[in-house]
Amino acid sequence: MTNKFRIPLLMLCDAVLVNLAFLIPCYIHYHGQFTQEYLADMRGFLLATPVILLVFYGSKLYHRVWAYASTGELLTIIQSVSLVSLLFFILTHFIDEPHLGKTILSFWAFAIIFVGGSRFAWRLYVEYKAKKGYVRMGTPKRALIYGAGSAGALVAREYKNHYNGNQPVIGFIDDDTKKHHLSIYDLPVLGGRESIPSLICKHNIDEIIIAMPSVAGKSMRDIIQFCKDTVGEVKILPGVYQFLNGNVSISKIRPVEIEDLLGREPVQVDLKEISLYLKGKVVLVTGAGGSIGSELCRQIAQMDPAKIILLGHGENSIHKIWLELRDKFPLVPLEVEIADVRDRFKLQLTFEKHQPHVVFHAAAHKHVPLMEMHPDEAVKTNVFGTKNVAEMADRVGCERFVLISTDKAVNPSSVMGATKRIAELVIQNLFKGSHTKFAAVRFGNVLGSRGSVVPIFKEQIARGGPVTVTHPDMTRYFMTIPEAVQLVIQAGAMAEGGEVFLLDMGEPVKIVDLAANLIKLSGFEPGKDIEIKYTGIRPGEKLFEELLTAEEGSSSTKHKRIFEAKPVEIDEAVLLQELLKLEKREVTEHQEIFGRLLRVMPELVLYVEGRTA
Repeated sequence: MTNKFRIPLLMLCDAVLVNLAFLIPCYIHYHGQFTQEYLADMRGFLLATPVILLVFYGSKLYHRVWAYASTGELLTIIQSVSLVSLLFFILTHFIDEPHLGKTILSFWAFAIIFVGGSRFAWRLYVEYKAKKGYVRMGTPKRALIYGAGSAGALVAREYKNHYNGNQPVIGFIDDDTKKHHLSIYDLPVLGGRESIPSLICKHNIDEIIIAMPSVAGKSMRDIIQFCKDTVGEVKILPGVYQFLNGNVSISKIRPVEIEDLLGREPVQVDLKEISLYLKGKVVLVTGAGGSIGSELCRQIAQMDPAKIILLGHGENSIHKIWLELRDKFPLVPLEVEIADVRDRFKLQLTFEKHQPHVVFHAAAHKHVPLMEMHPDEAVKTNVFGTKNVAEMADRVGCERFVLISTDKAVNPSSVMGATKRIAELVIQNLFKGSHTKFAAVRFGNVLGSRGSVVPIFKEQIARGGPVTVTHPDMTRYFMTIPEAVQLVIQAGAMAEGGEVFLLDMGEPVKIVDLAANLIKLSGFEPGKDIEIKYTGIRPGEKLFEELLTAEEGSSSTKHKRIFEAKPVEIDEAVLLQELLKLEKREVTEHQEIFGRLLRVMPELVLYVEGRTA
C-alpha cells in the first residue's frame, strides 16, 4: 500500500483508538451514566482528536514499518501519548475541569495499550502469515552461531523468522565464559571454542555461522581456520556496518571467502578530513574502468563531489562503471572521457575542459611478465603516461594529484616495478616547481583485481587443477580493493606535496598457503583432490616484496595504517636526460631500454633472458 492511502488509514485507526481510550475512563468516571457532562467531555475530546493525530504525525509514527516494530517504536508511542496527555492535563486547569485529571491519567494508559497493541498485533499477524506461507525446501541444516553478542542475537532472530524452525539453530558458541549456560531467544550458549568438536558430533552440526563482525583481524582468522578444520561449512556475517541498524538478513550471511582468512582489521578513515578535499570538487580518475579506478569512483561518489570525470581507454570497462555509478548515485554529475594517458593532446583538451581540482592516477600497465616482454610499452604508459597527466594537472592548477604506485617499485627487479618507481620520481621532481600537491601511494597486491592470483587460482580449481605456484617460498602482501582505496583517499587528504605514502599491508602471505586455503574453501583437499604444481620463478619476479628501500626508511603519520617514506635524493639531471632520450625513442631495443633504466636507478636489478643485466 502506498503512503497516499496508508497514512490516512493509520490516522483513521488511531482516531478511533484514542477516542476509545478516552471513552472507557469517562464511562467509569460517570458510573456508566450517559449524562450531559459525559457527552460534553466526549464532544470536547472528539474536537481535540486532530491535535493528537498531529502530534503522532510529528513523531513520525506513520513513517515506520510496523511489521518490524520493536522497543524503539514502543518508546516513540509512549513519548507521543505522554506529550498529548500532558497538554490535556494542563488544559484542564485552564478550563477549570479538575475532575478530568484522573480521566486523563487513565487515558494515558489505555492509549498506550490500544495504539501500541495495534502495531504489535500487526507485526504478529505478518509473522503468522510468513510462517503459514513458508514452504519447506529439502533437508534443513543444523547450525551453530559463533558469537553470543548483538550480531549473534540478530542472526538467531532472523533465522527463526525466516525459516520458522525448519532450519534449526542448535545454540551459540562464545569464548566469554560469563555467557556460558545463558540463553538468547531460547537458544543456549553451549560453551567456548573448545566445545565445537564434541557439539558437532552430539548434534550433527552441518554449519557454523560466525557472527562477530567487530572482532580484530588476526583473531577472526584464527576462529575461521578453527571452524573450517572441524565442520564442513562455515558462513560469516561480513561487517559491522551490516547490523548497526539491525539490518541483518539471510542474504547478508555468506560463505567464508579468502579475504576473511587474511585477518585484516577494518579500515578507519577520517570522513571529515576526506570530505573537506573532495566535497564540491571536480575529481578526475584515470584508469577509471580498472579494479582500483572503479572502486575509487564508487567511494568518491559518496563524498558529494561536484563532478567525477571517468577517464580510460577501454570503452567497455568505462561504460560499465558509468552505468553503475549512474544507477547508484543519480545526483552525482558524471563525465566520460575515452582517452589514453599517452595521448598528450587529448589530455590537454580534457584538463582544459573540466579543470579538475583533484586527480587520482590509476591508469598503468601492471602485469610483470608481459612488461618484461614489452618494456617499451611499460615506459610509454607508466612513465610518460604519468608525466603527461601530472604536467596537465600542474598546468590547470589542480589542487592535489595522487599516483597509485606499487610495492614492486621498491628495489625493483622488473620493468613494471622500475617504471612505477620512475613515475614516483617524476611527480616528486615536478612538485618542486608547482602549486599542486603531488603524492604517491604504494601498496601490494589487491585481492580480486583483474589478473591477480586469486581469480587465476579459482579458474584452475574449477577446471580440476592443478593450481600453479611459481615457488614454495614465494610471499606477497595482500589487501582488499575497498580497503586499499579507502587508505588511498585518506592519504590524499594528508598530502602536502612530494610524499610517497606506504599502506600497512599487514603480514606477508605465502602464495602456496593462499592456494591451499582457496582449495579448502572450494570444498577440496590440497594434494589429494587438487594438486599444487610449482612452475618456477618468472622473469622479473622476486620471492618477496618490500615496501621500503634501506635508504628511504619511514616515518609515521597521524593515521596508524599509513606511513611516509623519507625522500631519497637522485641526480635530477640524469633523470631528465634519460627521460628525454626515452621520450624521443632514441632507444627501442629491450637491452638499451633496460640500460637507460639502470642509469636512472643504479640499484635496479633486471632479469633479461635468464641473466642479470
